[in-house]
Amino acid sequence: MPERRVVITGLGPVTPIGTGVEDFWAGLRRARSVVRRVTRFDPTPFRSHLAAEVDGFEPATWMEPRRAKRLDRCSQFTLAAARLAIADAGLELGSEDRDRVGAMMGSALGGVEFAEREHEKYLAGGVRAVEPGLALTVFVGASSCNLAIELGISGPNITNGMSCASGAIAIGEAFHAINRGEADVMLAGGAEAPLSPLSFGAFAIIRAMSTRNDDPASASRPFDQGRDGFVMGEGAAVLVLEERERALARGAVVYAELVGYGLTNDAHHMTAPRPDGRQAARAIRIALEDAGVPKEAIGYVNAHGSSTPLNDPTETIAIRAALDGHAERVLVSGTKGYYGHALGASGAIEAAICALASRRGWLPPSVNLRNPDPTCELNYVPDGGSALTPEFLLSNSFGFGGINAALIFRTGS
Repeated sequence: MPERRVVITGLGPVTPIGTGVEDFWAGLRRARSVVRRVTRFDPTPFRSHLAAEVDGFEPATWMEPRRAKRLDRCSQFTLAAARLAIADAGLELGSEDRDRVGAMMGSALGGVEFAEREHEKYLAGGVRAVEPGLALTVFVGASSCNLAIELGISGPNITNGMSCASGAIAIGEAFHAINRGEADVMLAGGAEAPLSPLSFGAFAIIRAMSTRNDDPASASRPFDQGRDGFVMGEGAAVLVLEERERALARGAVVYAELVGYGLTNDAHHMTAPRPDGRQAARAIRIALEDAGVPKEAIGYVNAHGSSTPLNDPTETIAIRAALDGHAERVLVSGTKGYYGHALGASGAIEAAICALASRRGWLPPSVNLRNPDPTCELNYVPDGGSALTPEFLLSNSFGFGGINAALIFRTGS
C-alpha cells in the first residue's frame, strides 16, 4: 500500500441516469436503462439510432453564462462535475495551497462535437463565421486546463486521450501524484460529449454499435448472449482525491480509499482486444500488487462490459486469469446497461459507482443481462442488486488501441 494513502471524499457525476450524487444513486437503484433514439441530431442515415443523453443540462447553472458560451459541451460537463465534486467533498479551495491542488481528466474525443458544428459554419459562411475560440476547444487538454483556469488550481494538470480507458487512467495517475507527494488534492475523472453525426457515424461505419433500434432500452446488454454492440453515451464524472491524513483532519466524509492502479497495452489491434486477455489480466495483477492485497480479497468487480461481441468474452478470460479460482466467487456486474458507453468518461463514472457502492453497501446489477453468454461465465450480481459491502472492489476500463486500466478501491477510511 502506498506510503501516502489516498481517499475519495467527493463525487461529481453528470450522467444520463442522474446529475449529482443523490440523483445518480437513485438512477442506479432504479436499475433500468435510459437509452433511447438520439435527439441531438437526426440519426436516420446510420445503422444505429440509439444513445444515452444527459437531459436538461444547463451550463449556466454551473458557470457564468459568458464562460459557458466560450466552452464546448465536454468542458461544460467537466466544470459542472468538478463543482459538484468539490461541494460534495466540502472542500474550501480558498483555504487550500492551490499549488498542491491539481486536475487530471480523460476524454477520448474532447471537443469534437463543437469542432463539427464550427466546420458546418465554415462551409456555410467561410472562415469569418467560425468561433475564434475553436482552436482552444478542439485539443483534448482543454478539459483539465479549463478546470484549472476556472478554479485557479496550479498543481499537476493532464488530460489524456487514451480512448475508453481515459477516465480510469486520469484517476489512477492522480492517485499516484498524491502518493508520490506531488499534490495533496486532485480533481480527477473523465468527460465526453461525442453525440454529433461525425463521431457517431464513425463508430457506426465500423459496426461497433448496437442496431436494436426497435427496442432501445434493451440495446446495451453487457455479457448477454443477445448483445450486438455498444450504445454511445455522454457525460462526466469528477472525483476529489485527497491525502488521507489531511482529509481526516478536516473532517471529510470518506467514500472509499483508492489503493491500486494498473495500466498495460495489448499491442495487438486498434479495435479488437487481444483474444487471450493476457494484458488485461496483467493490468489487474499490477493493480493488486500496487494495492498490496491478494486476489482473494476482491469482493466485487465493476467490469468494463461494453456489450460488444469481442470485448465481453475477452474481459471474462482476463478476470478469470487474474483472479484464478476466486473468479468463481467474486460478484461481477457491467453497468453500461444503464447509461451506455460514455467512452473516455466511462471509467470515471464507474469509479464513482464503486465509491458509492462501497459507502452505501449495495452493488448494482447488470441491466438487461437476461441470457448470460456461455463464453462470459462469471458470478453476476443478481437482478435487484446485492446488499453487500465488499472490503475491496475492482473496476476495469479497456479501450481502443488495446489500453487496459484497473483500479482497486478499499471500503472505509
